[in-house]
Amino acid sequence: MAEITESAVRKVLDTIIDPATARSVVAQGMVGGIAVRGGHVAVTLDVDPARGTALEPLRQACEQAVRAMPGVLSATAVMTSERPPPSAAPKSHAHGHGHPPPGAKTTGGGGRIEVPGVKHIIAVASGKGGVGKSTTAVNLALGLAANGVATGLLDADIYGPSMPRMLDVKDKPESTDGKALKPIERYGLKTMSIGYIVNEDTPMIWRGPMVSSALEQMLRDVQWGELDVLVVDMPPGTGDAQLTLAQRVALAGAVIVSTPQDIALVDARKGLNMFRKVAVPVLGFVENMSFYLCPHCGERAEIFGHGGAREEAEKLGVPFLGEVPLHLDIRTTSDSGHPIVVAQPESQYAQIYKNIAGRVWKQLSASQRGPRAAPRIVVR
Repeated sequence: MAEITESAVRKVLDTIIDPATARSVVAQGMVGGIAVRGGHVAVTLDVDPARGTALEPLRQACEQAVRAMPGVLSATAVMTSERPPPSAAPKSHAHGHGHPPPGAKTTGGGGRIEVPGVKHIIAVASGKGGVGKSTTAVNLALGLAANGVATGLLDADIYGPSMPRMLDVKDKPESTDGKALKPIERYGLKTMSIGYIVNEDTPMIWRGPMVSSALEQMLRDVQWGELDVLVVDMPPGTGDAQLTLAQRVALAGAVIVSTPQDIALVDARKGLNMFRKVAVPVLGFVENMSFYLCPHCGERAEIFGHGGAREEAEKLGVPFLGEVPLHLDIRTTSDSGHPIVVAQPESQYAQIYKNIAGRVWKQLSASQRGPRAAPRIVVR
């Protein structure tokens, strides 16, 4: 495969001429960023929001030109308007608002990413890091699969992807048509992560638009096939990835993961309020590290307190999905790439995750509403 460099991509983009100015997108300073990872190229174009619709053919031309380069497996060009002209004072939308990416269909409030064949997309989120969100997400997905639900798992943490290690994936995703990637299957799940494409020790030094672009590409340019549920393991916090998912995708709901102590619950509440503001149903709270069980004597200790997430769920009027103990087996099985739901399927800990998955699936199955329209997010 031919080596793809940023300079080579920029050289190709320099041939794309804006008819309105007779200058290339590079000469006009429109190319805000270029990311090249394992044959996959993402480009951001900084544009005047007033020209967003008119510039769509130019965006498509950039994308097609890069896609035609030798060695390129996929290419995405996304328009952003982080630097509006001083003479104009338009309302600034979240990253990626200029125009929907290729393949996205427009609905009232903006472009929405369609994922054909996927019935429900749910986010597993937390207000802060270190609460065991990724462990919860992977075991929740495996719990759904164990309950007979066709499930996929998307690792949306661009800066700190966990799935390659947690699922023991060392393979690189392949593309049969040069346009879409085949998900990597593990333990009955169809999975995708940016960590499958880049080396584990490679830092992702990307600005917000690039993160949003990568997330959008992993949603729409992966051959997910027919799935009942796609579980998305979100990065912690309430930043670009969360906004992209809430704005572009018709989420069926969100699961909030927290530990029992007050400081974690404060951040979990922020996460819940974010999803409420963008009209995403909150399926419930999971209290992780709810108590400690000694692997030798079985003694129980409430290191971080206990019951805080349940009380918070009741106070906020959302379901409480279950509590997961802090136990050595849960940690070691995840670190070894064989999560506890598959490593010890008959254990009480695997059953906890299966029960949580059952409660989530019950809510999804009971919902008779049509697809939720993606909200329009305006930052003032």
